[in-house]
Parts: sequence; structure tokens; C-alpha cells
Amino acid sequence: MSSGAQLAATGSPFAPAAGIEETCGHPDGVRATARIRATYNGRVTTLPQLRSDGPFHLRRMRTSGKTARVGIIGAMSAPLGGDRLALDITAEDRAELDVTTAAATLALRGPTTAPATYDVRLTAGEHARLRWLPQPLISAADSNLQQTYTVSLAATSRLLLREEQILGRANEKPGHLVSRIRVHRAGRPLLDQHTAYGDPAPGWDGPAVLDGHRAVGQLLVVDPELDVSRAPILLREATEDGCAVLAPLAGGPALLATAVAPTSSALRELLDEALRHALGE
Repeated sequence: MSSGAQLAATGSPFAPAAGIEETCGHPDGVRATARIRATYNGRVTTLPQLRSDGPFHLRRMRTSGKTARVGIIGAMSAPLGGDRLALDITAEDRAELDVTTAAATLALRGPTTAPATYDVRLTAGEHARLRWLPQPLISAADSNLQQTYTVSLAATSRLLLREEQILGRANEKPGHLVSRIRVHRAGRPLLDQHTAYGDPAPGWDGPAVLDGHRAVGQLLVVDPELDVSRAPILLREATEDGCAVLAPLAGGPALLATAVAPTSSALRELLDEALRHALGE
């Protein structure tokens, strides 16, 4: 059964990115922080904290082994201009947690041109496993969104993070989308990546960036047992279905795949292929 079908039937050590307080104080915006906390009781992973808020409705999903699974259902249209939204997700020591969303997230303009912010904070303790696998984020015309991932990992924790962004709906230009991924492992920086798409970002659609593609994504795999003694791998070079590169990160046992594609389905295929290479399958 798919995640969508099943859905139908506490704090991070990092502060929000600089400037959030100034840019998201519009009185018309929604302020919401949903929280998920998973703990291991010696047999299975439990969910002592599952706090829905604003547009985030959290649902327990059918478990698999000792892994807890949570689905996020959108309870209202969000993010809109001026919104300040946050997800705070923690897998404590030895917990195993999978989090997904029931549908794509659609960024819209809303009643104000002020930017919306969407802050996802992920924390994994010692020997924990955290998988963040949402559906794509769609940047609709005239929207303005600043999305930030802030990830804190212990030295022995494992992470799988997938980010997919669709720039514009059918036959429309995208809004302005700024995304940043900051990852610390064992207190040391592992990744700090900043991207910007849509006007007024310069050159975002040029041959050195997206080359006309409208779907872009990243896949980050962190695992102490990961084989990172490899050269970067280029997937589907010079094809009309997009391409991806899978490369090791210097700061730890981690592999990062970055992909561009003409459609969301082609992007997902590329990221799935990159994950198989990362896991040696």
C-alpha cells in the first residue's frame, strides 16, 4: 500500500536562519510549528510527541519492524506569503523514524507579497535512523518562499533526506524559491548548500544551472557504514530526461546526489537511481 493510501485511511540545537524574524512578521501570515519526537523503548520506536499545528496534520502510519512512521497531511493551503511554518522532527538515541507527506506542498502568493518561510529541523541521536521523504515542493507563479533545512546528527546516526522542487505548474513561470540545507554531524559542518530559483535570482535558468529543466532535487545519505571511497558518478549524461551527479562529501561518511529533470517523475527516477548507487545495489 502506498504512503498516500495509508494516510487517507524536542527542539533543535540550531536557531532559525538569520533574517527569519524580520521577514516573516507580517500580521496576515500563519505561524505554526508541528513537532514529532520518536524514542526507542528497547523493542520498538514510539512517538511520545506528535503535535499538529496550522497546516500540518500529523498521522501515525502502519509501522514496519521497530520503525515508527508518520505522515503529514495538509490541513489548509500553505505556505502563502507572510506565513512562518516549521517542522521540528527528532529521532532520539536508537530510534528509527520515517516521515513523509500525503501530497505535494504548493507555495502560493497569498494576500501579501512578503516571503513565506518553511523551516524543517531534523535531529538524530546516537545509533538513530531518520528518513525524511516528502512529496515535491511546487513553486507556483508569484510565490515567494524561503525554505531551510537544519540538520543535527550524532556521530553514529543515519539520515536519508530527499528534496524535490518543481518550478512552476503547467505552462506557468515559477515563483521565487530560496532553499538552504545546513547539516552538522557530531558538531562539525557536513554540508551548507544554498540555491535560488525564479526571478530575481540571476542565471537560475541558464545552461550552467538548470538548462531549461523545471524539476530539481537533492538526495543526502549519511551512514557510518557507507562506502565513500569512490569518485563522483554522473547519471544519464546528455539525455533529455535530465541528469544527476552522486558525490561523496568531505566532512563524513555521506553521499550527495543532485539532479535536474524536465518533469517530477523523471526527477524521482533519477534520485531513486542515485540511491541505489549510494547503497551499492
